[in-house]
Amino acid sequence: MVKLIALYKKPPDPSSFDRHYRDTHMPLVRKWPGLRKVELGRITGMLGGSEPPYYLIAEMYFDDQEAMHAALRSPESRAAGEDLQRFAPGLVTLLYAQME
Repeated sequence: MVKLIALYKKPPDPSSFDRHYRDTHMPLVRKWPGLRKVELGRITGMLGGSEPPYYLIAEMYFDDQEAMHAALRSPESRAAGEDLQRFAPGLVTLLYAQME
């Protein structure tokens, strides 16, 4: 299993970001072919008490790397990517991990 991880910095207007993310962006992401599961988490703290560098984490699971890459090449992914650039430019870091 492979996990695509999106780490979002705190947006300038969190309530507007949350509304758009929930009502517009996630419905686009959930249409990706081969997507097995999505988990969202609000970052609430950091060890040591410092201000966390991130606001939200989204984890999208795929059977394998080929399935993830196929999803990322899909029209559904392009639509989500275009939406992301409109509502959260410069706020997201994308990583992927092979699950063990």
